[in-house]
Amino acid sequence: MTPYAFALGVLACSFGAGLFGMVLHVRLPDHHLDTESCDVVKLVMGLIATMAALVLSLLIASASSSYNSQASELNGMLANIQLLDRTLALYGPDAKAARDRLHDALQSTHDRIWSSDGVRPEALNSAETQRLARADIEELQNLSPKTDAQRMMQSRAVQEAESISRSRLVMFGQLGDAIPWPFLTVMVFWISVIFLGFGLFSRFNPVVIIAMFVGSLSVAGALFLILELNQPYRGVMRLSDIHLRDVIAQIGK
Repeated sequence: MTPYAFALGVLACSFGAGLFGMVLHVRLPDHHLDTESCDVVKLVMGLIATMAALVLSLLIASASSSYNSQASELNGMLANIQLLDRTLALYGPDAKAARDRLHDALQSTHDRIWSSDGVRPEALNSAETQRLARADIEELQNLSPKTDAQRMMQSRAVQEAESISRSRLVMFGQLGDAIPWPFLTVMVFWISVIFLGFGLFSRFNPVVIIAMFVGSLSVAGALFLILELNQPYRGVMRLSDIHLRDVIAQIGK
């Protein structure tokens, strides 16, 4: 389910629960809404609201951590790619083919991930991606250094290429459904119960209905942002590719 669809579902559930509560307010006998009953319901609503706030804070922390980790790993990998390109430049003209291959691979990765449709997490560690990573390391190992300086640059280049592969695997491992769906399901249930309680103590009038809708929209927007943060390479909050484009422009120069 996309974040948009989930947010619309949350909006419908919470606002619908509020309207249903208003209907119950009219239909229920008066003794069901006496002072003692209202006090108990308000206590239960307060308990649910507290638990919902705690879980919501956990979801925000989890989504923010996932997003920031991807941004940090991406910047670290791009730094290693720049170091690899500089090492190959120091190796000499014999490494020109390896530098061109590095540039093409980086450009292909950019076009695939920052496409209009985004990228599925599994594509970051597909069989083709793994094959290209192994081929890059093998190409560096097959260089024929003629001097001690070239041998040192070759060894350093292989280490930097392996570091890039390690970063890619870490980024892939951190992707996926970091937010458990049971958390979201329980959260939607709690929110619906809270809005049901709001409606239960309210009568139909435009002010209450508008307030109920704004509250439902706010909750749906918060959960939408949480799900967007959990998908750093897709959606409206995907990671910026500015740094990557700068690195692509520098590779091979």
